[in-house]
Amino acid sequence: MENGAMNDVSVSVNNEAAARAISLSKRYGTGETEVKALDAVSVDFLQHEFTAIMGPSGSGKSTLMHCMAGLDSPTSGRAFIGSTDLTELKDKQLTQLRRDRLGFIFQSFNLVPTLTAAENITLPTDIAGKKVDKAWFNEVCERLGLTNRLSHRPSELSGGQQQRVACARALVSRPDIIFGDEPTGNLDSNSSAEVLDILRTAVDKDNQTVVIVTHDARAASYSDRVIFLADGRIVDELRDPTVDQILRTMTSIEDY
Repeated sequence: MENGAMNDVSVSVNNEAAARAISLSKRYGTGETEVKALDAVSVDFLQHEFTAIMGPSGSGKSTLMHCMAGLDSPTSGRAFIGSTDLTELKDKQLTQLRRDRLGFIFQSFNLVPTLTAAENITLPTDIAGKKVDKAWFNEVCERLGLTNRLSHRPSELSGGQQQRVACARALVSRPDIIFGDEPTGNLDSNSSAEVLDILRTAVDKDNQTVVIVTHDARAASYSDRVIFLADGRIVDELRDPTVDQILRTMTSIEDY
């Protein structure tokens, strides 16, 4: 349930959708130089599901996620987190929503170098002025193998460990939805599998909702559902995907 001014911009939408796009479009430039990154995309991301967004370079997959996560503004259409219409929020409200209701995992980890792992994990909760659930913090850190690394700063951690800290940061606040932008892009195969197992477990065990953008078929195969974009539109979808199915679909889209 949203607080304060956010109630003013809530509408009734599909209760099973953690996030929803309605005719979402994004254009850059004008006239002959105009680029249509998204072209009237409508899609639901259901609660307690792991969704992967794939497509060729320039297909609009990152733009879609950024608009859904309130990191970019659409040119037209509407984007919802639960029943909250992001396109109606002012900057301060949008910042509050991202802080209080969303979790983020980026390719570049986005950790604060001067803070310890523990301080990075609790940073969004601390900024929000909320009390950290210590039992949940301990469970997440133990599950992610970080218990003995909590006093280390990012420079003292491997890439895989840094991304596990980023995952812990996203999980500890129990957000409505976790967005990942190429979350395994900078990792070796072992670390990549660890992070994907973490996200899969978050959905299966913790009833979390996860949406990632990826170019990696193996990463996408961990999801319940893959949606494929080309030229700013959704052109295909797979449920319970296998690596082979994803690769075949990607090949057909690239020939599209």
